[in-house]
Parts: sequence; C-alpha cells; structure tokens
Amino acid sequence: MIPGFITPLLFPFALVHGGRRYGWKTIAVFMVVTAIVSNILENSSILTGFPFGRYYYTDSLGPKIALVPFFISLSYISFGYLAWVFSTLLVSEVRKGSALLVSVTVPLVASFVMVAWDFCLDPIASTINHAWIWKDGGGYFGVPFSNYLGWSFTVYIFFQLFALYQRKRGSEDLSRALPATHYLQAIILYLWTGVGFVLGYLFMSPSTYVTDAAGHSWTTGDIFESMAISAIYTMIFISILALAILYRDQLTQKRA
Repeated sequence: MIPGFITPLLFPFALVHGGRRYGWKTIAVFMVVTAIVSNILENSSILTGFPFGRYYYTDSLGPKIALVPFFISLSYISFGYLAWVFSTLLVSEVRKGSALLVSVTVPLVASFVMVAWDFCLDPIASTINHAWIWKDGGGYFGVPFSNYLGWSFTVYIFFQLFALYQRKRGSEDLSRALPATHYLQAIILYLWTGVGFVLGYLFMSPSTYVTDAAGHSWTTGDIFESMAISAIYTMIFISILALAILYRDQLTQKRA
C-alpha cells in the first residue's frame, strides 16, 4: 500500500479533481511545472548531492527519466496536489490578483504538508525496501537531514511557481465556496495515507535487522513504529485540523 498502491490511484484523482477545480489547462500547468522542477532537482542531487544529499535509485520503481523513476514524478504530482488543496483550505485560495502574502504563504504551508508525507515514508522506502539508497546513510533511520531540507526546497519552488501563475492568470471567481465534499475527498485520501503507516506497524512482519549504506544497523520494528508515531502527529493531525476548519466554514456558511 505504501507507496506502490496509493500513488497510482492518486494521480488520476489529481487529474480529475484538479481539472474540475481549475480547468484542464491550469491543472496541466501544475503537473508540468511539478514534474520538471522535481525531476531536475532530483537528477541534480543524484549527480552532485544538491539539494537532497547523495543517493541513487535502484531498479525497483521501474523506468526512469534520466536517473529518476517515472513513478517518482507521479508521486510529486499526486501528493503535491493534495498538499496544495490542503493549504488552500488552511490558508486561502490563490486566485488572480491575490495578495502577495497569500501567494507566498500557501506554497510555504503546502510544502510542510507535503514533506510530512516523506517524513513518514522515506525510512521505510529506502532503509527497508531499498527503493533508493542514501550513500552516506543518515541519523533518521538511515535518512540524512539534508533529504528533508531538499524536499522543502524542491516542493516550495514548484508550489511557488504555480502560485505565481495563479496570481497572474488564475480565475478571479474560484473561492472556498466550493462544496465541502470537494475538500473532503482530498482530506480522506491524505488521512488514509497517514493511517496506512499506522496499519503498516500494526500488521508488520516480525522485526529484523537492516543495514544502511554507511553500515549502521536498524530494526524494522523500530522503523515501522516510529513512522506510525510520526504519521499520527503529522499527517493525521494535519487531516484532523483540515476537517475542523472545513466543518467550521460550513457552519459559518449556514449561519450566513
């Protein structure tokens, strides 16, 4: 389920949901910008170490665009779109003529929502499943601190570029008057992904030792347990906060 099952389902969701929300041209812009920025910076990091750190992908994720699996581009687009929807709910919609503060804050918040997912995913996908290998290991169950700084940098860039596009060419009419179910769909998918990490811990196989590229040994049980705890207090908390804001907004609209 993580990450192989949910991501292929999320991409068509992002395409259809985003198409209905923004129109096909605009969601295409989001997807193209996200794919280009993420692929360039991922390839840059594999070759130079900037911005994520020194790593490489194994062949387990299928065909690659240069040195990065195509699956990774789908992941950036899929979870990037969910993070963007969350941020517009938590902060405000970015539309044509939006205040500069909104156009900067929404991408910033979206970057935290996005990185929360990788915070729970990376030790499982890399240290246990070896979908990618951190050449120097890292203190976070084999993952280096630089990975998360790189993620924050990368996703903020494509979110900010899309926000600037929306501020310049987006619709003036799109607002949070969208149906509650529009946001609820995205919340449920993000929430379920977080719950998946908890289920991964509850139903994990017997714990064994795994060794990262630096020779440091970790137990799979410790990794799955820590990722479950991380998911509860990041992804699941963010989902609960979004549900509370959505519920508050619905009450406000009814009273109005």
